[in-house]
Amino acid sequence: MIRSILIANRGEIVCRIVRSCQRLGIRTVAVYSVADAGAKHVLLADTAVAVGFPPATESYLNQNAILDAARQTRVEAIHPGYGFLAENAAFARACTQAGFSFIGPNPEAIELMGNKRAAKQRMAQAGVPVLPGYAGEDQSDGRFQTEAQKIGLPVMVKAAAGGGGKGMRLVHDLADLPAALSAARREALAAFGSDDLLLERALMQPRHVEIQLFGDQHGDIIHLGERDCSIQRRHQKVIEESPSPALTPELRTRMGETAVAAARAVNYDNAGTVEFLLDHQGNFYFLEMNTRLQVEHPVTEMVTGQDLVAWQIRIASGEPLPLAQDEISLMGHAIEARLYAENPANDFLPVTGSVLLWQPPTGEGMRVDDGIQTGDEISIHYDPMLAKIIVHGPDRATAVQRLDRVLQTAVLLGFTHNLPYLQAIVQQSDFVSGQYNTHFLADKLANWEPSDDGLMPGLIGAALAQFYSWPQHPQNSGYWRNNPNGPLRIQVLVRDEIITVLLEPVRFQTHQFNITVGSEQFAVACAPQEGPDWTMMVNGRSHQLLIVQQDDDFWVQTKAGAICMTALPRLPKRTAASATAGSLRAPMPGSVLAVLVQPGQTVAEGDPLLKLEAMKMEHTIRAPAAGQITEIFYAPGDAVPADAQLLRLEFAN
Repeated sequence: MIRSILIANRGEIVCRIVRSCQRLGIRTVAVYSVADAGAKHVLLADTAVAVGFPPATESYLNQNAILDAARQTRVEAIHPGYGFLAENAAFARACTQAGFSFIGPNPEAIELMGNKRAAKQRMAQAGVPVLPGYAGEDQSDGRFQTEAQKIGLPVMVKAAAGGGGKGMRLVHDLADLPAALSAARREALAAFGSDDLLLERALMQPRHVEIQLFGDQHGDIIHLGERDCSIQRRHQKVIEESPSPALTPELRTRMGETAVAAARAVNYDNAGTVEFLLDHQGNFYFLEMNTRLQVEHPVTEMVTGQDLVAWQIRIASGEPLPLAQDEISLMGHAIEARLYAENPANDFLPVTGSVLLWQPPTGEGMRVDDGIQTGDEISIHYDPMLAKIIVHGPDRATAVQRLDRVLQTAVLLGFTHNLPYLQAIVQQSDFVSGQYNTHFLADKLANWEPSDDGLMPGLIGAALAQFYSWPQHPQNSGYWRNNPNGPLRIQVLVRDEIITVLLEPVRFQTHQFNITVGSEQFAVACAPQEGPDWTMMVNGRSHQLLIVQQDDDFWVQTKAGAICMTALPRLPKRTAASATAGSLRAPMPGSVLAVLVQPGQTVAEGDPLLKLEAMKMEHTIRAPAAGQITEIFYAPGDAVPADAQLLRLEFAN
């Protein structure tokens, strides 16, 4: 068997692969960019080698640097993980030519299935059902308009060279097709190096069901059941489960056999996944094949009891498949939830920040695959997925209940993320019953906002933490009052709302306070704490909180979730001119893809003004009201920090 592996990736998948290698006694080498020098995957591997600067093109996509690292550390094989170079046929060939085993499928299969156009043609030839569409060489807008009319609306625009939700646009009106093509081309070129597109008839409200495959180098191919990946936002998966609530045993067999036939048609080996769209009548259609290990592979591991990374390594070593098809059985039910650094209440915009505190959940029938640790910085350069929380139970009801519980006990403080959104999904009745499709999030949680549950204990805790830290607070300089026996007035900003807390120490009583918020009054007892764990008595009831501070921000974890409270200075500062009305600011750090307006141009409310790219996704900045563009501060290619003023709009009267 292979004895040493370089893992050409970053984050949680590297940590996941390292754990399997440790069980097999295999030496591991990690690579890292300058931004990841102290990352968890770097610390977990036996050796780590720097491969470049933070942009992925200069590090994790730098084939020469990665191959040089493999030579320096004298490894036998390279595992690409997923993303980055995992589905790059040229890299797979380069590994083999340099004398390293590539832990993945053969380059020919990667190349064929990586191009959606060629893949659909091969699948149709193999008898695999496909949706009507256009995948021709003529990439002109006019040809796409003609073909869209033939196919019939709605249609899906897709990147021909890749997947993962990038370069995809749903079009309901032919008038919207040119803009969709333009955006998809930009996104596809940035993500895959090719702006070729294709069209497919859009199947409305389907389920997204995929089949896990494995093939060895001796011609044997089997499947390990399915995963239902229908809970998606922006065509990217959020929650996956196995088995699918929608599949009967007969349908599972048919889909599994079809997926195996698809793999045989391209002489497939190692791990792969065939993805299908499933309609209400039980008809399924080929979507794409992922020629790599999937992000959501843990749910298959949980229901089969198999280590899929170990399977990959053994197959790459030339060993036969560990099990035959009739030896595969699904036991119980598993569900995975993806933890993202994003704001679901603000169009899922990516978020950056410091990991002030990360406490993964623990419990029976669960595991966490993560790549973060307390003290890490979440940057703009990489995918916003931070961790995967996976549960298993003897049945689906138990698995759903366990997932609901562990999502409530996970702690991540320092920036906005999707943990409360995941909880909202799991608590939706249609999810609990398994009655959902790919439009579930848009239909059920389109206007989701974080709950105010736990706000009051959080406010009290933040006020106490601020009170105990106030003597060292730099903003306190120059403050005085002539009524020392009156309550201390503390103002905090919570979700764009300023809330006043009146805090008055009880005379002759240690660590006891009378606290007023609005019309509500509380008798509170709480001593100062050294670490993040705080215990306080509020009106005779005990509350346990986690509180961490960064500058003026107090992040508080209550039983209802995390809340950020920003302490406002006692003496107000002058407002900067750039913060006044009429300016538009970057909602997150990123780079400018395109400026769509010019100074002097008149725009209407909702008109697109500028395109930003962050964490591999494109975001459109739109006019909040009608007016005239007076200034533009950035050009295409410029890097912009969060909250940077992008342009100035003079509102119409």
